[in-house]
Amino acid sequence: MKSKKVKIVVAMSGGVDSSVSAVLLKQAGFDVVGVYMRQWSPEILGKECIWKQDRQDAMRVCAKLNIPFFTWDFSKEYKKQVGKYMIDSYKKGITPNPDVMCNKVIKFGLFYDKAMKNGADFVATGHYARTSLAPLSGARLLKAKDQNKDQTYFLYEIKKNQLSKIIFPVGNLEKPEVRKLAKKFGLQNAAKKDSQGVCFIGQFNMKEFLKMYIKPKIGAIVDLNGNIIGEHDGVFYYTIGQRHGLNIKNGQGPYFVIRKDLKKNIIYVGREKNLQTKKAKIVNINWIEKPKKFPIVLDVRTRYRAPLKKAKLSKNGDLVFQKGERAITSGQSAVFYKGQQLLGGGIIK
Repeated sequence: MKSKKVKIVVAMSGGVDSSVSAVLLKQAGFDVVGVYMRQWSPEILGKECIWKQDRQDAMRVCAKLNIPFFTWDFSKEYKKQVGKYMIDSYKKGITPNPDVMCNKVIKFGLFYDKAMKNGADFVATGHYARTSLAPLSGARLLKAKDQNKDQTYFLYEIKKNQLSKIIFPVGNLEKPEVRKLAKKFGLQNAAKKDSQGVCFIGQFNMKEFLKMYIKPKIGAIVDLNGNIIGEHDGVFYYTIGQRHGLNIKNGQGPYFVIRKDLKKNIIYVGREKNLQTKKAKIVNINWIEKPKKFPIVLDVRTRYRAPLKKAKLSKNGDLVFQKGERAITSGQSAVFYKGQQLLGGGIIK
């Protein structure tokens, strides 16, 4: 594979992970091309300058490496397919996972397809994940070496036939090693902070953002005994397990959002123990490696950075946890693992 005839298109975000990925591939002798994907930058957030800075950082790395650099404008697709999905989900009272959708529709959808049409042999990103080629089962998606940075939770929508064409160069590195390499290579973004928040926007106040699209609607906050103990400005703005931002002043907290009634515009709150549930329904499952028999006991993650929990999954998507799980939330993802391997995932109904 170490041939300049092998063309790898790298998704360059302007961050240190994708930058080091490009350097490692260049040093390995590949024909590397850098691409910055322009995302949707809602004017209401004043985020216009952020994508421009990120693009400039990516361009500087490519200039230093003396590799081609392109900007692919996916801003309309981001808005239509990722932004709209996020806003519509909140309108329905569920909590979306825009980073999963971003990877599905943009990075391993539009970007992947365009790269292949432009002659790429492989695509690469700065995600903390690993792939391997097994003799019998083909390509597999594995957790990153750095378990604290592992991003496979957001990658379960990748198709199995894509995996053999995807490279994650930093997947076998710890984050401090990546920083060290960036400094060694003289990259100007070596100390750049990791991106936070939603994939296409970054950090921002979600509630203030949603208010631009969903009108506030005053409603009651009710405890599990049926007592009205406060008021909210719209069930859309709150998610299961949320503690902060609740207008409750009886001094008997902390309270957590346990469930929501969209039709009646009521938020029900309770204690930490009330967040524990054992059952969930999983729909729209994408299998990278589908189990041969059901039901099957798997390691399951129901939100990013949440600990893995043992659960039994039936063929129809019924998921039963052995010891219960905290704040299972409609719209979020349940991702299935067997050891280091990610098997697939789906949406919590």
